[in-house]
This record gives sequence, C-alpha cells and structure tokens, in this order.
Amino acid sequence: MSKLMHVVLGSFVAGLLVLTPAYLAALLLLKAIGSLGGLLKPIAGLLPAWMPAAQLLSVALILVVCLVVGLALRTAPGQALRRRLERSVLDKIPGYTLLRSLTQRLAGESEDEAWKPALAEIEEALVPAFIIEVLADGRYTVFVPSVPTPLAGAVYVLSRERVHPLNVAFTQAMRTVSRWGSGCKDLVAAMESTQQSAQPRSAA
Repeated sequence: MSKLMHVVLGSFVAGLLVLTPAYLAALLLLKAIGSLGGLLKPIAGLLPAWMPAAQLLSVALILVVCLVVGLALRTAPGQALRRRLERSVLDKIPGYTLLRSLTQRLAGESEDEAWKPALAEIEEALVPAFIIEVLADGRYTVFVPSVPTPLAGAVYVLSRERVHPLNVAFTQAMRTVSRWGSGCKDLVAAMESTQQSAQPRSAA
C-alpha cells in the first residue's frame, strides 16, 4: 500500500508541476486580453459586428509584443538588461535558476551543466539521470527521474566516477524516461562512445 501511495503521490506532484504554470499562464493571458479589449474598443468598432474584434486584436497585440520583446532580448543591450534583472530579482526567487536551466535545455539553448543528461551508477545498475550541479570537491548532484513521470524522482550526490555525462539531447533523455526506458540502448551507446574516445587521451 505504501508503494502505491508513493506512486500516486509522485504522479500527482508531477502533474501539478506541469499544470500549474500552464494554468497561471492561461489566467494571465485571459486577464491581459480583457484589459486590452477595453483599450481597443474604438478600433474594434470599425470591424464587422459579428466578429469578436476586441478579443482578436488583443491576442494579436499580445503576440506582437511577445515577438518584439523576444527580438529585443537577442540584442546585446537586451541580454545585458535581462542578466541585470535576473541577478537583482529573478535569481532570488527559489527554484527560478533551476527552472530557467530546464527551460533552456528544452529549447536547446543551454550550455551549462544543469540538467545535462547522464547515466548514474546506483547500486549495481545504470540509471538515466540529469546532472543538476557540480560540487566543489568534484562530486555531482544528480536528479534521477521516476518512470514515466520525468519531473518526479530522487536526488543523489555521487562521486564523479559514478556519473557518466552523455552527449545526447535533453529531449532524447526525457523521451526515454517517459517511454518506460525505451531508448536506453542509445544512452548506453553514447556513454560507451564517450569512454572509448577518452581512452587514447588517458593513455597519452
């Protein structure tokens, strides 16, 4: 019974972590549409009455603003402003840094160690894992996801010898976990390929 409760609780938490941001984003979007609808009424009145013009114009304006902000953040001044905002405000929010790394991994834009796919040695087995951080003494903090809910799992601090970073896409590792381990052969092959390529350098 305790094992069943653990599975149910883990699945509930994983679902909550996925749905809560989506729910809050939807609420924020609806509030923005409602607020902009009043401002755009004069323009909406020029369009046919059968068309939900205020709502359509609000959505279009929000999309344009998101596009403009996204393009601005790609410029040097925009990146500097974003880093300043993150250091002064956002990095102080618990979990923001880790969530940002996860989002960047999903977008394929992250180059740091956080959420890097790996195979970890747990007891006598290799398990799919993600590197969260590197400790000062060289050990790794790794997150080992549950199957098939990748956002729930356990955290371990392991020696460097027991963690094997993988040169694979984050999404590939996530997909393997969500598919009950189907695709682990590719992760093992990536680990063995890395080990074989490192052998000549070690011998030298």
